[in-house]
Amino acid sequence: MNRINRIISLLAIALACAFAQSATAGKVKITKAKGKAIVKIDGKLFTEYVFTGHSKPIMYPVIGPHGIPMTRNYPMKEGVDNEASDHPHHKSLWYTHDDVNKVQFWLEYPGKNKSLKPGKIGQQSMKIKGDTITTENSWADHAGKVVCTDKRVVSFGESKVGRHIDFTITINASAGDVTFGDTKEGTMAIRTNPLLRIRKDERRGVHTVTGKSINSEGVEGKDMWGKRAAWVDYWGQIDGKTVGVAIFDHPDNPRHPTWWHARDYGLVAANPFGVHNFEKKPKGTGDMLIKKGTSVTFTYRFLFHKGDNKSADIPAQYKAFSN
Repeated sequence: MNRINRIISLLAIALACAFAQSATAGKVKITKAKGKAIVKIDGKLFTEYVFTGHSKPIMYPVIGPHGIPMTRNYPMKEGVDNEASDHPHHKSLWYTHDDVNKVQFWLEYPGKNKSLKPGKIGQQSMKIKGDTITTENSWADHAGKVVCTDKRVVSFGESKVGRHIDFTITINASAGDVTFGDTKEGTMAIRTNPLLRIRKDERRGVHTVTGKSINSEGVEGKDMWGKRAAWVDYWGQIDGKTVGVAIFDHPDNPRHPTWWHARDYGLVAANPFGVHNFEKKPKGTGDMLIKKGTSVTFTYRFLFHKGDNKSADIPAQYKAFSN
């Protein structure tokens, strides 16, 4: 009888938790439009998944708590006050890497290494079901030769803490062996609203910043660059409200905890490949070979949260995500 009562009690708790979750969660609706999918929560825009017009799929804009834009507008929209017009390949929120079989997918123009030429990531298919977008994409070099393919499963949601994007990508070595090269220029990335920056850059027009940051190891500010951590969090004051963005590296990801290409000017990227840059080890230390016919999968969460790191209880949010 005790066992039955325990089961009933556990079911009651589960139902109560489910009800509490549904009471705070918003209703997600995704509709397909020309060149993009529009994601709304309770009828209000969250983001647009844009798959044409750029060298890779991006998500722009991204609207966080209190209706606040969480990413930079440039280069999709130019001339916005307090925004720098640097790094035009930093397009809101995206996934790519700059050395994939010696093809550049991070930079969209020839860089310092003239032997590398930019490629493009093109969407091949899209399916929308409930709160999730599933796409298949082809990574091709400048001549159109396929280097590899990927499958992305992108889900959207909301809780009392804020809004989130869960991003799972499976890289398929469908066209032969694939090496993700050892460079800091990658990979799962966001260019934040300039007010979340750590430092100003008045020469480039950034006159006001309010950002603070910390990672799961307690490292703060610009010292987070190149360090390994399970998560990073940036927050600050925007339109009189404290909001932030935390990025979670799932424990099942290869090379977890990842390294972070986390700059003080608003670029934040999880990068498990750029070891020689981050740790000053020999070039090639961070190379990852994916043998023909095999694949590798990474999962991340972007949590656009209310309040600062402590009030949002980011360690607890990460624990819930990782479980």
